[in-house]
Parts: sequence; structure tokens; C-alpha cells
Amino acid sequence: MDLGIAGKRALVTASSKGLGRGCAEALAAAGVNLVLNARGAEALDATAAAIRAAHGVEVIAVAADITNEAGRAEVLDAAGQIDILVTNAGGPPPGLWSDWSRDDFIAAVDANMLAPIALMQAALPGMIDRGWGRVVNITSGSVKAPIPQLGLSNTARAGLTGFVAGTARQVAQHGVTINNMLPGIHATDRAQSLDSGVSKAEGIDMEAARKKREATIPARRYGTAGEFGAMCAFLCSQHSGFIVGQNIVLDGGAINTTI
Repeated sequence: MDLGIAGKRALVTASSKGLGRGCAEALAAAGVNLVLNARGAEALDATAAAIRAAHGVEVIAVAADITNEAGRAEVLDAAGQIDILVTNAGGPPPGLWSDWSRDDFIAAVDANMLAPIALMQAALPGMIDRGWGRVVNITSGSVKAPIPQLGLSNTARAGLTGFVAGTARQVAQHGVTINNMLPGIHATDRAQSLDSGVSKAEGIDMEAARKKREATIPARRYGTAGEFGAMCAFLCSQHSGFIVGQNIVLDGGAINTTI
């Protein structure tokens, strides 16, 4: 399928690896020019070079911390006029409700709620003026089915979801859509970190920890960054203009709901 977005310009944050990179690669395959961001310059530059070589699109890499104002300003200045925004940031650490301080919550909200909101506030006016734009926020399946040990993530990402719910319906008339993608377990560094936690807590090796978590997924496997990216690219395409303010779960059926 021709997604109809060749020549568009996208900003994808936290895109040096994992789900962010999967989205960047899928957009590049559709002919979209990219501005990539992550904190680590080495991995980011390697990803930018690989995508450039594979797809022949323009790729600008900006190493900065998107969760603070100075980092966002640097990225947005380099990005210029963008047609597509994909927001992403690593999730806060797991723990118990009794462990978290106010500072822990502020850090989570800054990274996983306020940073994507600030990026949208910067990008949406230009999209509205041009009469076309796509925003996709990578959140978490925990928004739909909260995970007790990920309370910081549950809190911050639920707040972002509420912001999108109202905002998406205000900008849709201008040809701009905003949607969220809610990943379950995918084969990324984040999954490996959580597998490691299970391994240590239960005294089992990493392979056993992964198999135990895979058994909770009806698809009996972890998702891939490639299939996640393909959905992201579709939501950013010319064919997705009637999808507004939705929370699309990609979890292999792990969340057992009908709606």
C-alpha cells in the first residue's frame, strides 16, 4: 500500500532503538524524511546512518534530552517545519506504591506526560495552518489495564491520554489527527529489563523469565519493533484521516477486554 506520505517530514523521539526506531524505519520506508532524537549520540548516529543508507531519505540526528525544556528547544529548532510527530520516551522504573516520592512522580510526569504535550503544543499550530498533520504518541498498554508495579507509568501516561482525548477532537477539523499506540510486551531493551526483574525476583534464568511472560500473551510471543512501526506508519498516512483520538493496543491479545 502506498501510504501517500513520501516527502513529508517527521520528528520521532527516543528513536535510536526499540519501538521508536521501528517507527522511524517504517516512516523512512514510506519515503518520509526524518529528524531523530535520543539522549545517546553514538546509538543515535548509528541508527541515522543505517536508515539513510537503507531508504535514501534525509535523516537529521539530534542527541538531546527531550524531557527538559533545553533539550526540546534544541530538537525543535533542528526539526523546523514537521508534518508528522511521533512522541516516545522510556518508561519510569518499576516499584511499589510505598516507594515513590513526589520527586519520582514529577520525573515520570515530566518525561511521559508533559514532554509529549509540549512537543504537540509546538507542532500543532503549523500543522493546523497547513491543513494536514499526524501525531502518534507511544504510551503503554498499562493505560488500559494498569500494571501494579508500573504505577509511575500508569499515572503519567493516563494523564497524557486524557490530554489527547480532548485535543484530538479540537484539531481534527483542520486535517490533523492525534492517536496513541499502547504497546504490550515487545522484544526491546525495556522487555529485557523487565525480564531481568522477574529473573532476579523468582531466581530463574532469563530464558525462563521470558517464557513465563510469553505464556501470558495469547500470541505466545513478544511483539517486534517492525510490526509496531508498520502500524505507526499507517496512522501517519493519508489513509488514517478518520481515526481520531484513539488508543490502539498492540499486545498480542494480552489485555482481555472486548472494548
